[in-house]
Amino acid sequence: MTERPLVFGILNTTPDSFSDGGLHLDVDTAVAHAVALVEAGADVIDVGGESTRPGAARVPIEEEQRRVLPVIGELASRGIVVSVDTMNAATARAAIAAGAWIVNDVSGGLADARMASVIADTDARYIAMHWRGHSTQMADRAHYGDVADEVRDELAGRLDALEQAGVARERVVLDPGIGFAKTARHNWEVLAGLDRIAELGAPLLVGASRKRFLGDLPVRGRFESESEILPVTARDLPTAVISAVAAMSGVWAVRVHDAAATATALDVVEAILSARRDAVDPRGSQAPIPPTIDRRGS
Repeated sequence: MTERPLVFGILNTTPDSFSDGGLHLDVDTAVAHAVALVEAGADVIDVGGESTRPGAARVPIEEEQRRVLPVIGELASRGIVVSVDTMNAATARAAIAAGAWIVNDVSGGLADARMASVIADTDARYIAMHWRGHSTQMADRAHYGDVADEVRDELAGRLDALEQAGVARERVVLDPGIGFAKTARHNWEVLAGLDRIAELGAPLLVGASRKRFLGDLPVRGRFESESEILPVTARDLPTAVISAVAAMSGVWAVRVHDAAATATALDVVEAILSARRDAVDPRGSQAPIPPTIDRRGS
């Protein structure tokens, strides 16, 4: 690990997202939440206007843009680094024009064939997630032999396709797609296999925040029923632990709802790694940061 991972703070301007749907529907409320995330430790605000929870219906592009563009414009005017969470090329282009630095596409360019050309025509950083289909289809496509190897190989295919479409590899970040077309066991195996996915040489983003597989962790008597799943907001602690583990694996960024918990977890990792470096080299020298690690996302 050469540098502390970026923290992407999640801002859903949707009525139906699984953990915070309906909480940030108007511009003022959304901006206030974004500012709070930044104050808590977020480096980037990831603004999304279409839920990708399992079973979610698609949103018309015009409605998606109505939800996200005013928020992106206001955040950018305040100097906040913004990412747009969209599968739609038209929304990506409009968001970049409004001030977004990064396009976070959960489909990796598969949902909209025009996405690659939008990225190629701009200076935006592009996050391509492992994806096997829309929310209504993905549960039926969660079939793997070795899930980490298959995710790596499918992401390699996306890297090649994006490069052929004119997107330079150094502008692409890969996301293994925790919770998308994967069972709980698959999600844990992907996290355990991040080093194999990192073999592709691209920066990695991990987005596990509050997802269903964390709700399946044992509750150990903290609730009335041992069979009860961990409530959504109680998943921030295991999310922060995953952020720490991902940081130890050298990821470029983590995407979370609770920026404060993850920022604290990353402080702990940073202190441990600093002590480790000092033990090896008492002068405290560090390796140079690779050019692909850019905290501004450009």
